[in-house]
Amino acid sequence: MHPSAVEGSRCLAMRSGRLAAPASKGRYAAIIGALATGGFVIGLSEFAIMGLMPNVAHDFHVSEQAVGHLISAYALGVVVGAPLLAILGGRLRRKTLLMGLMALYALANLLSALAPTYHWMMAFRFISGLPHGAFFGVAALVAASVSRADRRGAAVARVMMGITLALVIGNPLAVALGQALSWRYAFVVVAIGALATAACLAIALPQTKDENNTNPLDELRDFNSAPVWLSLFTGALGFAGMFCVFSYMATTMLQVTHVSERWIPFAIGAFGVGSLLGAQFGGWMTDRLKQRAIPFSLLGAIAVLVIYTLAAKSSLLIIPAIVLVGTMGTLVPIMQIHLMDVSRGAQALASASNQAAFNVANALGPWAGGVAVSAGLGWESTGVVGAALAAIALLAWCLSPRAFKGHVA
Repeated sequence: MHPSAVEGSRCLAMRSGRLAAPASKGRYAAIIGALATGGFVIGLSEFAIMGLMPNVAHDFHVSEQAVGHLISAYALGVVVGAPLLAILGGRLRRKTLLMGLMALYALANLLSALAPTYHWMMAFRFISGLPHGAFFGVAALVAASVSRADRRGAAVARVMMGITLALVIGNPLAVALGQALSWRYAFVVVAIGALATAACLAIALPQTKDENNTNPLDELRDFNSAPVWLSLFTGALGFAGMFCVFSYMATTMLQVTHVSERWIPFAIGAFGVGSLLGAQFGGWMTDRLKQRAIPFSLLGAIAVLVIYTLAAKSSLLIIPAIVLVGTMGTLVPIMQIHLMDVSRGAQALASASNQAAFNVANALGPWAGGVAVSAGLGWESTGVVGAALAAIALLAWCLSPRAFKGHVA
């Protein structure tokens, strides 16, 4: 490990309010569990509406395309809220900030459940997205601060496991509840889960008194550096390929693979399994390879996206290929830790902005795939387009000066 990286880890530990020593096994499990529960609740709210589109559309008397705008409103909330709330919360203790973010998430989702009209729902979904990125950013800092220096990646990956479990387990259950009763009950469950998470955080997180409050202007100055922006660009562009495929996955299976609609839930579950495996592998990679894990992860992304394109016409290969696409989640903990290392005194802001970058990817990927399909290249071309985006990210990373990438505060 490069000496500057070691020093960067020490700086991160001090600024994150690290305990005098890594937390005991029991305390560590409780903290990571509480943070992962928050991730599960957020994932439930983010993904459930995708499966409940017809129900929401029917209730508000709008098209399913209009319901898609509600998803975009949430993503916009993430992009806006991630840096904004990270800066505004810089003077708060991590425990207080995380509990406050969960309380806001509970309120916003309860309002979503009670939304009287489509336009009110649009506003409430935007508000729901605001705490998303800041929560994951601060949660990653806390997870890193209570783990051993050589296990930070694994700790962050365990926190991120909550959102992948929401995709695999929580989302199907929420959709079933929404279809059986009303889509509104799914958001009531999210609100209750967010309040329960706040209570778990109150119990699990230690009362640290040695945290250094950050000055917003100082944090913005440290954030505005070339390594931080390169990392955000790489993450957004590299991850866009996954959303390029996932957004059109169901249509590709129906139009290209020629399978029945009954395959779609299995495909979503397969994608979730791949995401779960990928996030854990990403944590393992970043603990062992440090920033070298970034190009390896991008190479893997290119490979699995090409495989998906080749497998799209085969009913035997499409599900395994979708699992592989899900493993692109390796990039999440890798970029999270790298941003925390290169951002000097702006760890909370940079870490939260990583979530904003991934939501930019959520907009860029479907747009690029849509352009290719509209040009007549076929639904399976989304894999090639995604691979091209990941290749551009890899090229930008590799052509950057070594010191530019390797700078660690």
